[in-house]
Amino acid sequence: MAINLAILGATGAVGQELLRLLEARALPLGELRLLASPRSAGRQLQFRGETRTVQAVSPESFEGIDVAIFSAGGGTSREWAPIAASKGACVIDNSSAWRMDPEVPLVVPECNLEAGRARPKGIIANPNCSTIQMVVALKPLHDAAGVKRVVVATYQAISGAGARAIEAFQEQCRAAANGEAVDPGPLKGQLAQNLLMHWSVDEASGYQEEELKMVHETRKILGDESIQVSPTAVRVPVLHAHSESLTIELGRPMDAAEARTLLAAAPGITLVDDFAAGAYPTPLTAAGTDPVYVGRIREDVGNPGGLQMWVVSDNLRKGAALNAVQIAEGLFA
Repeated sequence: MAINLAILGATGAVGQELLRLLEARALPLGELRLLASPRSAGRQLQFRGETRTVQAVSPESFEGIDVAIFSAGGGTSREWAPIAASKGACVIDNSSAWRMDPEVPLVVPECNLEAGRARPKGIIANPNCSTIQMVVALKPLHDAAGVKRVVVATYQAISGAGARAIEAFQEQCRAAANGEAVDPGPLKGQLAQNLLMHWSVDEASGYQEEELKMVHETRKILGDESIQVSPTAVRVPVLHAHSESLTIELGRPMDAAEARTLLAAAPGITLVDDFAAGAYPTPLTAAGTDPVYVGRIREDVGNPGGLQMWVVSDNLRKGAALNAVQIAEGLFA
């Protein structure tokens, strides 16, 4: 059956990535409606050789729609997702608005696609980009031995902060190279020749909200509230693809050879793991591609029986647009 699909936030970075993915993949489409806020309505976008006009979102936008993918921010999702669902659409939301709602499944298809079949509010939440790539790598290890604790440091690309952040970074690089004053802009600091940690801070814990998302979302997706996650999130001067260093404690000892075997057979994962020969995942090679790349798999010298690994994935693709499309494919195609 052909699926009538709406994209809310079609003019944004994730919306544009959604269109590229839908052009390349086999999801059978009937009607496609491109939606945005009134200020972006009227823009012309190309899809499969045709020019399509972006419409201003309204309740009528979701009449006859089977699946609505939202990539327009938390406030927009809180306002419009219940309206879309009331019209019979299954909403797949990329914002953080619904992720921890107990009546909204939080889905990564490689981990828990079936959870998306029970959606009392008609909404499925897409996890945070950093969480997605981490749980794809953790899932086969968790199934085999049970993940007890993960210490994760993220190295997050600028595209995760949006198109304006990329433009600001490029201007910062120009200014820094010419010895001029650098405007912090939407990056909230100088990222050119630097690293930043500028997400919203939870003052009570000292953690950033970006970090706490990884704690709570990992437990919900893997269905285990006992998993301990110790995160540190860092913005790095890389345009596309997030990288993560994982240190993993399991319910039983596991050596690197067993981990490689499990990861090599797992869906969505590509191993790049010959460190002695200089082969390991990098954001430059991951950008614009679909897999979660895993490498530097090694036994934890500081915790015998544990593991360490390096995980890289395109944050706009698997970290957002691709995950949403895979949910639609898995549940409706």
